[in-house]
Amino acid sequence: MKGAIFHDYYKFIGGGEILALSMAKILHADLITTELTLNKEFFEGVRVQSLGSLPAIPGIHQTMAMFRFEHSNLQDEYDYFIFSGNWAHHASKHHSPSIFYCNTPVRAVYDLYPSFSQSLPFYSRPAYAAWACAIKWKDQRSVKRVTKVVANSKNVQERIYRYHNRESEVIYPAIDTSLYRCEEYGDFWLSVNRLYPEKRIYLQIEAFSRHPEENLVIVGGCAPGDHASSYARYIYSLAAKYPNINILGQVPHEEVQSLYARCKGLICTAVNEDFGMTPLEAMASGKPVIAVCEGGFLETVTPSCGVLIAADQRSIFEAVQKVGVNPEQFHDACISRAAEFDISVFKKKILVAVDEITRDAV
Repeated sequence: MKGAIFHDYYKFIGGGEILALSMAKILHADLITTELTLNKEFFEGVRVQSLGSLPAIPGIHQTMAMFRFEHSNLQDEYDYFIFSGNWAHHASKHHSPSIFYCNTPVRAVYDLYPSFSQSLPFYSRPAYAAWACAIKWKDQRSVKRVTKVVANSKNVQERIYRYHNRESEVIYPAIDTSLYRCEEYGDFWLSVNRLYPEKRIYLQIEAFSRHPEENLVIVGGCAPGDHASSYARYIYSLAAKYPNINILGQVPHEEVQSLYARCKGLICTAVNEDFGMTPLEAMASGKPVIAVCEGGFLETVTPSCGVLIAADQRSIFEAVQKVGVNPEQFHDACISRAAEFDISVFKKKILVAVDEITRDAV
């Protein structure tokens, strides 16, 4: 049977992009996307099709992605479909049977709507309210049409039920633990995330700015058309004031793996993170994780693998001082914990999910 994986766009490499590509490789499926700017080498062995480019204007960018998926029709070319991301599931209008692998309901129109709205100039808020209302209506219609909903965590499973009134199965994202290694516990802490407001990177910068003896390396960026372009510029300007804080921006995944291999540990401060792949990537490298006590981090970070903390700069640095005394002690537990989420586990579960929807469709 031939399948297609629909994913929002491939402008930079994040957890969602890696997961969609992993599904395509596991299922020998094609990838269908919109914006496609990554090098072909990233998709080695996978056929990729773009539905077209998008205007780099926040709001319009996302809306156009939604319409590209909604008006696509590849029903006759494939036997089943998987939707991944915030906008790809709008393809459910013309594609069945389908699985919506939900990383989260669109947070900008659901749980994070108040903070998104407050971050805008007051004169933009009425337009944003109207946009969010329209997106929410279309979003809920699209989710009703999918055959099966899969959540990437128990945290997201609860959101799906709250906002869409649909049951879902939890299948944790895949991590290929064989790609990660431990070389040393070096002289820097690592932070890997998109430069979005909800990642609360300013807390990390505040913590390390007051302790110049500790170094922080931040990896991640945002692409044209993202809602967070101005925030990313703010974070760059803030970090530039401190010589012990270095933002590398978007780097190849092989370089990220090298940073994991050489860092002292990982810092995670996202607001109610959907799931969070970076803790598992750090653990697969034998590195401890310092994460805020919220969201998906509660499902991965155990006391033997790191520390869960309050979301403030004092708690961050107290944990840095505590864990940094002997980060090596976490090595074995971290490796074991990451193995519980290995791609081999994901493969078995996603194959069963595909079998369910295709068997019922016969």
